[in-house]
Amino acid sequence: MMRRRAEGGPRAREEAGGTHRYKMKERLIDIGDDYWIEDAAGERAFKVDGKALRVRNTLIIQSKEGQDLYKIQERMLRIKDTMEIEKGAGGTAATIKKALIAPLRDRWTVTVPGQGDWEVQGNILDHEYHIEAGRRERVAEASKKWFRIRDTYGVEVEPGYDDALVLAVTAAIDQMAH
Repeated sequence: MMRRRAEGGPRAREEAGGTHRYKMKERLIDIGDDYWIEDAAGERAFKVDGKALRVRNTLIIQSKEGQDLYKIQERMLRIKDTMEIEKGAGGTAATIKKALIAPLRDRWTVTVPGQGDWEVQGNILDHEYHIEAGRRERVAEASKKWFRIRDTYGVEVEPGYDDALVLAVTAAIDQMAH
């Protein structure tokens, strides 16, 4: 990761067709309304449809054309510190579990059927963390340092990963942490 940063930093990689960066709003579930996730250029990339009027709070990540991609829903009688993300067409896309409490960092495991586990580590409450697959393969990084807007953080997704799924994972972790 350090070597890649030395080769031009996040903005240079993004401009060269590498990572994709998105602007997220903290605590999306509290909004209870629709919200657009924008890319680094400020263009609408994904819509978050918040269904707060239901018995259970639900977030639906949609394409900008309105197609349901992923659904995050609070489970009333679920194991604490576990959440599932469902595919828009049905079926489990990912299961997120909070790991044992670490002294200085939060740790989460995301199980993606057919792809193995992703490890999430860092300061979740301050939105300064990274997601890795396998042995140190970076999937994404979340950080507040890219945006100066209050209650906003960025998510930078590496090429080869489903951007919408990674954004759904970060939104679910944000919901679980708060």
